[in-house]
Amino acid sequence: MVTAADFNKALEISKTAYPHSLLNDPDEYKKAKTRLLNQLTEELILQERAQELNITVTDSELEQAIAEIKADYPENEFEQTLLEYAIPYKAWKKGIRNRLLMEKLVEAELKDQIVITPADIARYYEQHFKDEKFRPGLENRPRELDEKIIQHLRRKKTEFAYKAWIEKIQKNYTIDINRKLWEKMLASHS
Repeated sequence: MVTAADFNKALEISKTAYPHSLLNDPDEYKKAKTRLLNQLTEELILQERAQELNITVTDSELEQAIAEIKADYPENEFEQTLLEYAIPYKAWKKGIRNRLLMEKLVEAELKDQIVITPADIARYYEQHFKDEKFRPGLENRPRELDEKIIQHLRRKKTEFAYKAWIEKIQKNYTIDINRKLWEKMLASHS
């Protein structure tokens, strides 16, 4: 369940991703609120599906992911960044846990549908590399480059498969929205 207070907290955090001018355009602000509602609704469905499949994120997995993220920042910069954007650490950590959970769920549900073939890799090379030494079929392609291409292709195919998959599973869940409250929240400009 997402309460009005939960929505408003998420809205405050999501405002950091939008230009300040968004707040001055009522139509765009309503669109942003609607996108957030759709995102939160989708997250609820995914959380429910993960629970059905007994997919969880352990504390150690969460701490490892947090450590990896923090490692990308110079000392004390991570905390300063959260402060600058007025994002509470607890809310950020919850978001990371949710993201990890969604990634594990998508992996579990879609991994059998995502197949990267040699032809996929060859097509990628043909489309993105005109340099003769990287043409398909040649032995001198760097292995690291192949691995990055495979990761990229897997991500793209997963994104494509995700759309049909989420539409299919959404039909199995009922999300009730308090329309009166939603209209009131949509109309407010704060």
